Amino acid sequence: MSSTLSIDGDRLYRSLEALGRIGAYRDDDAGVDGVCRLAFSAADGEGRRHVVAAMKAAGLSVTVDGIGNVYARRAGREDALGPVMAGSHIDSVATAGRFDGCLGVLGALEVVRTLNDAGVITRRPLVVAFFSEEEGARFGTDMLGSAVATGRVPLERAYGLTDRDGAVVRDELEAIGFLGDAPVELPPPHAYVECHIEQGPTLRAAGVDVGVVTGVQAISWQELTIVGKSAHAGTTPMELRADPGVAASRVQLELRAMVRSGRFGDALRATMGVTVFEPGLVNVVPNRVRATVDLRHPDDAVLVRAEAELRRFLDRVALEERVTITARQTARTPDVAFAPAVIERVAAAATARGLTHQRIVSGAGHDCQEMARVCPAAMVFVPGERDGISHNPRELSTLEQCENGVNVLLDVLVGLAEEEGP
Repeated sequence: MSSTLSIDGDRLYRSLEALGRIGAYRDDDAGVDGVCRLAFSAADGEGRRHVVAAMKAAGLSVTVDGIGNVYARRAGREDALGPVMAGSHIDSVATAGRFDGCLGVLGALEVVRTLNDAGVITRRPLVVAFFSEEEGARFGTDMLGSAVATGRVPLERAYGLTDRDGAVVRDELEAIGFLGDAPVELPPPHAYVECHIEQGPTLRAAGVDVGVVTGVQAISWQELTIVGKSAHAGTTPMELRADPGVAASRVQLELRAMVRSGRFGDALRATMGVTVFEPGLVNVVPNRVRATVDLRHPDDAVLVRAEAELRRFLDRVALEERVTITARQTARTPDVAFAPAVIERVAAAATARGLTHQRIVSGAGHDCQEMARVCPAAMVFVPGERDGISHNPRELSTLEQCENGVNVLLDVLVGLAEEEGP
């Protein structure tokens, strides 16, 4: 059925541009406009209302659950059957572009508009979703909304999370008007498919049109609190200092050494993305450093070994630098394999449309990995034009690249929505 249909790429791109203007700011270094829609901020609230209005304009029935996840339903010919779901997120990091997450939500909405234009009603219902705080950029736990919906994170734990300023998730949801009354426990859909930008350079370098995503690598986030002793920068001899800044620097260098060692293969990724010094004065040895560690690997067993090695190093450097180091796990997800049947549908749809494609494991976390815990799921990746740069205002996928990916999404969703069964 869907092979005779194609989305309106211009309409899709206009919708991406319109959402991108909400929370926009000028990045003079990049020479482009960026986006800042941190979860449950005023800008996120405005973006949510914009998308909900577009969903309702497309004839969808919208519900909001207790963690702010938004579900927009299109009735099917046999409406009691389990729905096919597609979506992603619209929250962003503080220095984002227009495509991360938004392509998956607005692309799924464009699929609905295309079916509406053609007068096509699928056998199963279709649901377009966007999930809360996928990035983890504000409250420290990524895929928060989808993790609550699928039962990995309890709702009360999610409600109690705080940002750096002490703001609480539940209060912030209520403040923007998205503390919904629908139950957070998501009845498993028939299937879930997510279209997303790759956020890396692999597809662009290979010159292929779309990526067929086979799974997501394991991810570990930790927050380190390193406590030493403040002292005068001019009068305190170096050998008498307990400097948490030195300890933090040694941790960062050790992460690079772990990656280069070969002990964890060639796929370990290690990043210290935050280091905050207190009191943060030029002539004072700091007494405290808060830092983050992001470890990733496609094999969860290997990631476990890397985490253990890092813990041993933290114990050693704390002793040698005369500081205390406390590590708090803020997020941890194992590697996830997507459903072979859905993966094959994505590959077949790309082939049928004459699009080149390759199979790829996602290096970034996505709501799809949470959904894969409760239903068959897979992803379509779209290349990034500027070497796949993401979480950056220069993030860019062209109209043609977005159109290709969402056309594949269209075909896969319609095929799944015509399947028999419960």
